[in-house]
Amino acid sequence: MQPHPITRAVLTVSALVFLALCRVGPAAAAEEQTLEIVSRTGVHTFTVEFAVTDEERQQGLMFRRELPEGQGMLFDFHREQSTNFWMKNTYISLDMIFIRGDGRVLRVAENTVPLSEALVPSGGPVRAVLEVIAGTAKKIGIEPGDRVAHSIFNAR
Repeated sequence: MQPHPITRAVLTVSALVFLALCRVGPAAAAEEQTLEIVSRTGVHTFTVEFAVTDEERQQGLMFRRELPEGQGMLFDFHREQSTNFWMKNTYISLDMIFIRGDGRVLRVAENTVPLSEALVPSGGPVRAVLEVIAGTAKKIGIEPGDRVAHSIFNAR
């Protein structure tokens, strides 16, 4: 016996909604690249997911349960602008490194609070934001003025 066409449509829509909700976990990884940060303690290399689309930037590291040391996500805004981040739906504490267009660190927000909706401001115009596991900035001495080397930055 065939289900009624309306029943079939409801089941199809329900299946699509279920699949969409299942995707609410970590999104498919953005493109991975490497970048270097030059701090007072030396040159530190990171493997980063490169978030360039609106969807990738909006998802960010939400719903992740871990982030290994030496990895992170680089959010590229394609031009300098003031921005705010938050930790909504982000289960791990992060360090947020706000980077100017010339590759210099403008601000470091350390040990952000998981799941918080409080805004974390850039503190001025930035081209990009690098998110890494909390404690990284202190461990390797990342400070304002340090240089980040990546192809999106105009080193001067």
